[in-house]
Amino acid sequence: MADTIILKVEGMSCNHCKMAVEKAVKKVPGVQAVEATPTEKSVKITHDGSSNLEAIKQAIMNEGYVVVD
Repeated sequence: MADTIILKVEGMSCNHCKMAVEKAVKKVPGVQAVEATPTEKSVKITHDGSSNLEAIKQAIMNEGYVVVD
């Protein structure tokens, strides 16, 4: 069964930002789908339950964006 989380992410402002975040998060093991929405400053992640939330956050931060708790 898939789980979905939504993270608030600061710094995304354009389609390039959207693509960079989605590409990075998709590389995290267990992630099934990613939808970044710069206008809402959110990233919706669907995963199989084996994904590590910290790994997902780190992937976003490695692209230069800030995950807001």
